[in-house]
Amino acid sequence: MPRPRVDVVVLSMNDRPDEETAAQATLLVQSDVDVRVVVVGNGCRPEVVPPGALTVCLPENIGIPGGRNAGVDALRDAGDPADWLYFLDNDAAFPRTDVLARLVAEAERHPDAAWVQPRLTGPDDATTPRRWVPRLRASNPGRPGRVTSMTEGIVLVRRDAFDTVGGWNSRIFLYHEGADLAWRLYAAGWNGWYAASIRMHHPLTTPARHALYHRLAARNRIWIAHRNLPAPLLPLYLGVWTVITLARAARGGGLGETLRGTREGWTTRHTQRRSPMSWRTVYRLTAAGRPPII
Repeated sequence: MPRPRVDVVVLSMNDRPDEETAAQATLLVQSDVDVRVVVVGNGCRPEVVPPGALTVCLPENIGIPGGRNAGVDALRDAGDPADWLYFLDNDAAFPRTDVLARLVAEAERHPDAAWVQPRLTGPDDATTPRRWVPRLRASNPGRPGRVTSMTEGIVLVRRDAFDTVGGWNSRIFLYHEGADLAWRLYAAGWNGWYAASIRMHHPLTTPARHALYHRLAARNRIWIAHRNLPAPLLPLYLGVWTVITLARAARGGGLGETLRGTREGWTTRHTQRRSPMSWRTVYRLTAAGRPPII
C-alpha cells in the first residue's frame, strides 16, 4: 500500500523563529506519510524554511485565511497535489511521530468527514481550554465525535472538499474563518470529526493578546452570519452572539473595540456574498450538536 501524502501549509511573519524551528522539527519526523511543505511569508520572505520546502513571499500581510489559500495554491501549482491538506500554526508541535498518519487513518474511517480535528493541548499534553474543544459541551475534551466547528491552525482537511467550497474566506483576515469554512463544508454535504485521542501541542495563549481581536471577532461574526445563514436565523444568531460578545468584553476588556467591530460588521455585511445554507444543513448542524444560532 502506498503511504498517504499530506501537503502542509505553514504561515510565517518571521516573528517567532525559535517556535517555528521547533514546530518544523516535529513536522519533519512524521512517520508513515509523505509530507510536502509550503512556508508562506505573510508580508515577508520566510526565514525558517525546512529543506526542500516550497516558499511563498507575499508582498503584504493579507491575513491568515488568505495566506493559507496562497499556500494551497502554490502546492497545487507545483503539481501532483496530495489528497490531504494540513494547516499548521507555526508555534504548534507534534508530540508524536505518528500524528499525521493517525489523522489520515481516522479520516479514512470517517469518509463523510471533510476535516479531522485533533485534540489541542498545552505543552503539558493535558490542559485543553474550553475554547479549544470544537463543541458546545466542552467539559470532556477527551470525548471524540462529530463536530461542526474547527480549530483552524491544526486541522487535516480533504483537498477535494476544500476545493469544492472554495477554500478559506480571504476577506475575513483573522478570526472565525474556521466557523465559516465548517458551515460551507456542511452545506456541501460533509461533516467534521473530532479525533480526541490524537493530540497536538500549542502554547496556552489567548486570542485577546492580538490588538485586532475584539474588533475583528465582532465584525466577522456578522459577516459569516450574513454570508451563510437563512434570513430567519440571522436575528437569532446575531442576537445571541451580541449578548455573549458584549458580556465577555465588559468583563474582560475591549468593549470599545467590540462595539466598533459590531458597527463595522453591520455596515459592511453586504460585502459578503450571501449563499445561505439549506434548512437541511441547519438540521444536520443541529443534530451534530450545534444549531447555527450559537
